[in-house]
Amino acid sequence: MTLRVNKAAVARAFGRAAGHYEQHAELQRRCGDALLALAPPLADGDLLDAGCGTGWYSRLWQQRGQRVVALDLSPQMLRQARSLDAASSYLAGDIDALPLASQSVDCVWSNLAVQWSSDLRTALHQFARVLRPDGVMLFSTLLAGSLQEVHDAWRPLGLGEHANRFLTEEQVRAAGAGLNLRFIRQTPVMHFPNALSAMRSLKGIGATHLHQGRDGASLTRQRLAQLEALWPRDAQGCRLTYQLLFGVTQR
Repeated sequence: MTLRVNKAAVARAFGRAAGHYEQHAELQRRCGDALLALAPPLADGDLLDAGCGTGWYSRLWQQRGQRVVALDLSPQMLRQARSLDAASSYLAGDIDALPLASQSVDCVWSNLAVQWSSDLRTALHQFARVLRPDGVMLFSTLLAGSLQEVHDAWRPLGLGEHANRFLTEEQVRAAGAGLNLRFIRQTPVMHFPNALSAMRSLKGIGATHLHQGRDGASLTRQRLAQLEALWPRDAQGCRLTYQLLFGVTQR
């Protein structure tokens, strides 16, 4: 399935978040740690961090002995990663058209980046192309049903979509057909003290770009009060539910 993704707008949204990204990236770390737990033992080699962001996991893989190529669509994110000495090398590029030679890395790691692909099958086959024989692919993505609370809270206000829709698990599995992947699903729930902090968590990680062409939503005082009343919550606070799918090369 293809999506109309304005890559320049995505890069701008994440670029604006680069300086404070790690303060808000709890979901990325929870997801990345879960993906890391699924990784097979890796000998020292060349690893591509595809969609590296500020390089949190580039640094971790580098500490584990990998020679890391940190790749991101956002120049600001790459500058932040470089300032933190996150990798061996840095590369501006699009996961749908990796600027790497075929069979040039031993592992492709991509944590919560492929949902910004215009065509997931293309991105996953790009990952497979750059892998050496017996290389390992590890990726995570968001699925349909993620951020349902955002949709539920904004829908009664009649102001259109305020969070992206994502591919279904069946669509992701179909995109990875023939690549020797196993898939694991998880459903983490995050809690926030109020609706404003939940919305700010999305803005803080750059995830406010909408495929329909708008960057984020206007939060007037009146709308914020309405969201507070409408936002699904439980005893722990305002919820944000994510549907995650991990794809890991079968060994």
